[in-house]
Amino acid sequence: MAEPQPAVIPETSSAPLDIPPKQRDLFREILSLFEQREVPYAVAGAFALQQHTGIFRDTKDLDLFLTSETAVGALKILGDEGFECETCDPVWLFKAHRNGFFVDLITGMSNATIIVEDSWIQRSQPAVIHQVKTRVLAAEELLASKLFVTRRERFDGADIAHVIYGTRGKLDWQRVLQLVGEDWEMLLWSLVLFRYSYPAQTQFVPSEVWRDLLRRFEKAIAHPDPKAKFRGSLIDDKMFAIDVNEWGLDNLMQAHRERRLQSLPPSARKS
Repeated sequence: MAEPQPAVIPETSSAPLDIPPKQRDLFREILSLFEQREVPYAVAGAFALQQHTGIFRDTKDLDLFLTSETAVGALKILGDEGFECETCDPVWLFKAHRNGFFVDLITGMSNATIIVEDSWIQRSQPAVIHQVKTRVLAAEELLASKLFVTRRERFDGADIAHVIYGTRGKLDWQRVLQLVGEDWEMLLWSLVLFRYSYPAQTQFVPSEVWRDLLRRFEKAIAHPDPKAKFRGSLIDDKMFAIDVNEWGLDNLMQAHRERRLQSLPPSARKS
């Protein structure tokens, strides 16, 4: 039996994609519909990445970020327009699809550490996608949205590096720090990867940000907390499954998700 071939990962490129007409029309329909209904949302994913970095990426879905409260109403709008809709995970993901193409309504990260709030939509930037006037996530929120995409089968560290490089570091770094909160070490990890990749552009990350994060890190190393909980499941619950299932360490992902579910309105909890 022949060995299964690994999936081919496309190279990054600035060449515009040749999107099939049916897919383009579907995306245009959804964006136009949400604009007409004044749904508060922001486009993320490949379209936001292209806006901030110039990188085009093949995609069969349209990623829209919105709050949990908004997502429920948005899903109903799509259902009324003939889309097949489902709540994949009330913590963070709703889907609508037609003819093999998808729209993902995303309300946060799957590990429930980062949650889409109204400010994400308010800070979004104007954009034109498939001839529709819309808006995409600001670079700061786009960066934060990729912070925990750290799984074995998908890692968005390069996207974060490209956002910093593509914007020449002209970000609201205080906003970034606010978004990552207590998960600042994940940001430091991403910035070290950026520095390693682009050593000549180290200054794209302001020196005060480097000093702040490195001071925190030095303090954490000098004074480790013996009661600190294991956080591996927040990075990848599959790769760190043995720690939780067999070694008896904390499952912070489950705790975060349960707390998030309890905070949701009843209409958003249905799965």
